[in-house]
Amino acid sequence: MSAHVPAGQSLLVVVDPAARATDGESVRIAKDVLCAGAASLKIVLPETAAEAEHALVHRGRRHPVVLGDDAALLRTVRILHRDRSLREAPVSVVPIGPRSTLARALGVPDQVPAAARAVLDGAERELDLLVDDSGGIVLGALSIPCGNPVAHTAAHWWTPVEKTARSLVRTLTAPIPVNGQPPQRQQRLRVEADGVLLADLDQPVHEVSVRTAPAGFAEVSVRRAEGDAQVRTRARTVTVSGRDFRYRADSAVTGPVRTRTWTVEPSAWRLTVPRVTR
Repeated sequence: MSAHVPAGQSLLVVVDPAARATDGESVRIAKDVLCAGAASLKIVLPETAAEAEHALVHRGRRHPVVLGDDAALLRTVRILHRDRSLREAPVSVVPIGPRSTLARALGVPDQVPAAARAVLDGAERELDLLVDDSGGIVLGALSIPCGNPVAHTAAHWWTPVEKTARSLVRTLTAPIPVNGQPPQRQQRLRVEADGVLLADLDQPVHEVSVRTAPAGFAEVSVRRAEGDAQVRTRARTVTVSGRDFRYRADSAVTGPVRTRTWTVEPSAWRLTVPRVTR
């Protein structure tokens, strides 16, 4: 973990529309804490993805702060990575919303006041990033479950809340068909880690998971059948190929695809977390 964040920094606070709609009181508390401690603060209330991207790309020397859930954090990191400015400043997040497990797993406090205070006087934690060959990113982990995963992907963040809720009900209760076929129990996948073959198409695979590990590596786990021991290894590049498979990256389901390669970018970004007191 790197040094203490300088006091009185300039902040760009991006307030996610879903956070404003679902928990306006938490948004108000976070803004009050940040306004009281920042030397300079600019608050933006984007209504579209384009507005959020414009604000982040043209933030100048301000540190980006997200008031929102995991999806809002992922969008922010994705925008900055695409703009090639992710390494320029630490990213901060105040988790607001029910889907904030990723932010908490990365070390951000559960409570809004504590998370907002960490933005002001926390430390920068360097983190690796998984980047795929289509430009997608993974902050936490990706998995290819047995068969086709149920979609837990939230609707676009700028859609009306009522429409989003209806969409979530549909996606949370229905499995994803592939070519009109029901979900299968196992998949035939070819899995390579730094060129080493871990699974091939001649044997069914029950589960594949990939997550960042220390020292710029990804931890790769392959389970061939339910109840079998996992085959584990570490690699910098992981390639999975097969027939029309879907995968879950953080909270989003992507696919179907025929092949995908993920590469670790070491120390690709920094996240503001509370300082460790000794």
